[in-house]
Amino acid sequence: MAVKIGISGWRYGGWRGVFYPKDLPQRRELEFASRAVDTIEINGSHYSLQSINSYLSWYGATPDGFTFSVKGPRYLTHMLRFRDETARPAIANFFASGVLALRDKLGAFLWQFPPTFKFAPESFEAFLALLPRDAESAAALAREHDGRVKEPWCEVDVNRRLRHAIEIRHPSFCVPEFVALLRKHKAALVVSDATADWPYVEDVTSDFVYLRLHGSETLYGGAYTDEALDRFAARVDAWSHGGEPGDAVRIARRAPTRRRSRDVLVYFDNDKKVEAPFDAARLRQRVVPSTATTDAKQSGHAD
Repeated sequence: MAVKIGISGWRYGGWRGVFYPKDLPQRRELEFASRAVDTIEINGSHYSLQSINSYLSWYGATPDGFTFSVKGPRYLTHMLRFRDETARPAIANFFASGVLALRDKLGAFLWQFPPTFKFAPESFEAFLALLPRDAESAAALAREHDGRVKEPWCEVDVNRRLRHAIEIRHPSFCVPEFVALLRKHKAALVVSDATADWPYVEDVTSDFVYLRLHGSETLYGGAYTDEALDRFAARVDAWSHGGEPGDAVRIARRAPTRRRSRDVLVYFDNDKKVEAPFDAARLRQRVVPSTATTDAKQSGHAD
């Protein structure tokens, strides 16, 4: 099993002089952040297609064993919403843009749907069926790209499995049919903690769990208390050992199939006042205390 705890994005002006040293060149921020946390969500891919040069540079700036999750384009999730035939070329462009160049550092793809997006079983299953399950399938889809991708990357070094996590923000998804669809397609349901009026559910639907912590006081703001982090640490421990918390908040009645272990990806998104990297370190110390203490001291951020 692997538990990776990190942050959503890394380039924030307010972090300079607080998390990042004042004299650190901006081009080295990812290098610094990737030594302080285990994993980072790439947010830029949500807003526009990134270049192959960016993916290659991000790969090169991070250490062995580091993990990225890549946020799917809002053009697909918020605009097209996978409603018609235009979705296929758009998703082909995304996979051709360079994401496969992350190779062994690619953790999962995050597909975040807006609060106005309602559950429609047939169209949502069509979306899940469109998602490639391994690198070779993604490369084949990427070859369908159009002229919007100037430097396509369709190379595969190893045919790795690709993982997908689904974040929903409309209560219409809170039906057993949705959970069954995710389990059928082996996609993870994002456990999303926020002050916003979004569903908080913990159904385990894949062989990994994806947890996003959006802030304790406001959306994207507010440090988590020690008590809250203790609670999430216990939940991460249960998930990583193949089970679930005893008080799991589930949509479906049926508990997940117990496994020997599950990978868990955790991302702090409370970046407004620079809480995210420090909350990540605090949670990591609770989940893997020996390595967290050592790494925090090495990066100058011991609790």
